[in-house]
Amino acid sequence: MRRTFSHYLPVNLIFGTGKAEVLGEEVARYGKRVMVVTGRGSTKKSGLLDRAKALLEKEGLEVTVFDEAEPNPLASTAMRGAAIAREKGCDVVVGLGGGSIMDCSKAVAFSACNEDPVFDYIYGTKKGSGALPLVLVPTTCGTGSEGNCFAVLTDDGTRDKKSLRDNAVIARASIVDPELMTTMPARVLASVGYDALCHCMEAYMSKICDPITEIIALEGIRLIGANLVKIYEEKKKGLTDLTVMDMDAWSAVCLASTYGGMVINQAGVTAPHGLEHPASGMRNITHGRGLAALTPVIYRRTIEAAPEKFAVISKCLGGRDEKDCVDVIEALLCRLDLRTTLSAEGVLAEDVEWMTQNAFKVSAAGLQNHPKVFTEEEVSRIYLEAL
Repeated sequence: MRRTFSHYLPVNLIFGTGKAEVLGEEVARYGKRVMVVTGRGSTKKSGLLDRAKALLEKEGLEVTVFDEAEPNPLASTAMRGAAIAREKGCDVVVGLGGGSIMDCSKAVAFSACNEDPVFDYIYGTKKGSGALPLVLVPTTCGTGSEGNCFAVLTDDGTRDKKSLRDNAVIARASIVDPELMTTMPARVLASVGYDALCHCMEAYMSKICDPITEIIALEGIRLIGANLVKIYEEKKKGLTDLTVMDMDAWSAVCLASTYGGMVINQAGVTAPHGLEHPASGMRNITHGRGLAALTPVIYRRTIEAAPEKFAVISKCLGGRDEKDCVDVIEALLCRLDLRTTLSAEGVLAEDVEWMTQNAFKVSAAGLQNHPKVFTEEEVSRIYLEAL
């Protein structure tokens, strides 16, 4: 095999049920004044925020809570959090929550050390100089942000949704505790689990996928295919007792989610994410549901460009070959109650022209790395079909 590649991912992954208990001692390695970035809802309702604060304070750490992170986090939110971190003299950041919260926490850590507008760094007009140390504690098994250098933000003015990509925001440690994921509502689990699957599928088919990434991506696809529906059905039944829940299946999906974050760090995303970001940037739709609307349409138009890869994906998900790959994906979406359209998620026909133009602005690399490179006219048709 004649290939050249580099594979770099310096993150300490602390994985396993009950591992959230090491939060305080792990954070204490990196600083004394901690900013905990979280949202206004789930970590408070579940008691996790209070638990995290107690673990940090037990180690003698001074804690500031920034609870303004929102879904599809805005650049202005991250800048506001960074200003508070500087004011309080915070020297380490903890991201506690789902993917959007982890992305926001990365941007807060970065912007605390780089005071110009964060999109100046995203578009490369300014060069960053480091970030505060980060410890991430995911509570959803979807984005895999705990395993990569991406922080996806939306620009308040332009509605551009694009990633800050800087090795400075790779977490010093990520504590992945499957028990923390079990409080997700079923609808959230379906959406984030499908996002994780898309990360693995897109990295696998990316033109810049390396051999190590390929192995990890395929294992992620297999783990999600074998386990996501199991845990989704548990949530639909209302199970909350950890002693009767299938924690092996929960652990498998959580590991696959982290794998998804790791593989897109190496191989990037391709057309499904590339076309979804303009939709959720424009209309603030749920990311996983946007992917559910777009992926089957995009993949039907792509199979002929990479039949061998679609055959492998199909087999990992329980199918036969490339001919039934999209059918298998759609069947999975049905079992997750995730079949949808862009219009059902709030996208309008009049948005298509802007989204098409924006896709080539914010997602050029992902579109180029897709097995089939679409023209603007083809992208427009994909959006219209997905409505």
